[in-house]
Amino acid sequence: MRYLSVTEIAKNWGVSERSVRNYCAQGRVLGAFLTGKTWNIPENAEKPERSNKKKKQPVILLDILQEQKASKYYGGIYHRTQIDLTYNSNHIEGSRLTHDQTRYIFETNTIGMGNEVLNVDDVIETVNHFRCIDMIIDNAQAALTEKLIKELHLLLKNGTSDSRKDWFATGDYKKLPNEVGGMATALPEEVAGKMKALLAEYNAKKEKSLEDILAFHVRFERIHPFQDGNGRVGRLIMFKECLKYNIVPFIIEDGLKLFYYRGLKEWDNEKGYLTDTCLTAQDKYKAYLDYFRIAY
Repeated sequence: MRYLSVTEIAKNWGVSERSVRNYCAQGRVLGAFLTGKTWNIPENAEKPERSNKKKKQPVILLDILQEQKASKYYGGIYHRTQIDLTYNSNHIEGSRLTHDQTRYIFETNTIGMGNEVLNVDDVIETVNHFRCIDMIIDNAQAALTEKLIKELHLLLKNGTSDSRKDWFATGDYKKLPNEVGGMATALPEEVAGKMKALLAEYNAKKEKSLEDILAFHVRFERIHPFQDGNGRVGRLIMFKECLKYNIVPFIIEDGLKLFYYRGLKEWDNEKGYLTDTCLTAQDKYKAYLDYFRIAY
């Protein structure tokens, strides 16, 4: 992403520099941020409508998530999604941070939790997961590619103790064989070919249903393309694809973990196990949307 100065944007939009600064300060320029006292504005940023014009209200969840993310609005669906998705997805994978600790880190960007000892990787992966959610919101409409998936993994694992191990390929496919739940996964030399085939088949469909997204997730987890972080990356992909196709997304809560694992294992014999688990999780997210008065 290339960023332009206030002067350059003012010239492109045909307005004064003061107007551009006001737009940015009001949170009306998507993606603009301050470095010191200097605004950095995406080159493709759209000029906001004048305040005396009737403003279009967001009509779908993705619009609202993007708007609340850009304006740093706390207390809405973006805030709730960041905390609940991060806490539950990390907790399924063994994070020892509590929901309150996850919320505290997101809301304050600090880790002062009294005298309790926190695992450094748990904290780093929590902060990284917040950034991954921002990434899928920003790129929700983009095609699902190997590049995007690898970037998610790099963002999730960056700075962790795993990332400093010679055999751990952060942001790239695994180098060593691994297994999940006692089941073998694709061998390292098979991963690239299997991922290309999976993405080609998935992207060949113009519109995706919930079943298509779940079927992709099952195959992705069985390939298990990364050394670690496959579950979290896979669940982020599901959330992204739901946003893209205007399907109500869902968060697999820690309490649904065993049902979720059973659904992954039994997909070939009974799709209902995973489908019902995800529909239960979707109902919970719908309750959030109802509370925040967001149509779906």
